[in-house]
Order: sequence, then structure tokens, then C-alpha cells
Amino acid sequence: MKRRKFLILGSVFGLCTYAQAREISDFEKAFKKVESTLSVVQEHMFPEKSKLPSAKSMNAIQFLFETMSHKSFDKDIRVFVLEGAKELEIREKVRFSILPEKEKEKALREYEKTNYGSSWLSHMMTLTMEGLFSDPIYGSNVKERGWESLHVHGGHPGPKTRYMES
Repeated sequence: MKRRKFLILGSVFGLCTYAQAREISDFEKAFKKVESTLSVVQEHMFPEKSKLPSAKSMNAIQFLFETMSHKSFDKDIRVFVLEGAKELEIREKVRFSILPEKEKEKALREYEKTNYGSSWLSHMMTLTMEGLFSDPIYGSNVKERGWESLHVHGGHPGPKTRYMES
């Protein structure tokens, strides 16, 4: 085989493995199905024009996705968060994200009365707060506004990479 053909074939095979590697994972597919619900719940908990930065302005949904998709994230919590969002949608019989604000509040209060819903909302609150107040290297806490809102400063020196390698 000539060198030129070898290089061309090597490039083609290299691109094929890259294309396969970017195949959407089952988690990503499941997350995309409930992403709007998760995002709206985060935004309801941390709305615009409050003393704390909003979930939307802090990229909280992207933080949630990236954190939950990391290999070190607890698989049971991952499933619980996704299933909890599905359950909220089923309970409301309409897309939660299209409800008026008062109806969202009422729906979340009713969901909170169940053990499952209360636990799910607690997890959502915790995961969203992690994003709002984590080091900005993780993609949230934009311009350290989460820390500024609490009048605190992050740890120094900050992390150099996003996640510890296992």
C-alpha cells in the first residue's frame, strides 16, 4: 500500500470512530425529554429579579446536564431526577413548562406533599444550588455572581480542571 492511500484510509477510519463516539447516549436522550421541565423548575426556584442570581442567568440547566452526565455522578440520583420530572409532567396532564406561574407554584406545592415529590424537589434544589455557588470552572456561577450575592469569595486557589480523574 502506498503512503498516500495509507494516510487517506487512516484519516477515514479516524473520523469514523469520532462520529461513533458522538452518538447520543441514553442519558442524553432521556435528559432532553425532560429538560424543559427541569429548567422551568430551576427557574421557578431561582427566578429573575430576586436577590440571588436566576437559574437561567447562571446556566443552571447546562450545569445539571454536565454534572449528571459525568461518569462519577451517582446513577441512582440520575435516574431519580429524570423520573421525578416525568412524574411531575404526568401529574399535571399538561406540559409543566406551559403552566402560568401561579399554576406552577400550586403544582409544585402539591408535588411537595408527597414523599417522592418532596425528596425530588429537595434534590433539585440542592443540585441547582451547587451550580449557582460552585466554582465558575464548572460552567455556572457566571462571573462569580452567586458568591457575590452572598458576599463571599470562592476558595483560592480554585480548581484547574473541571473534575477529578478517577
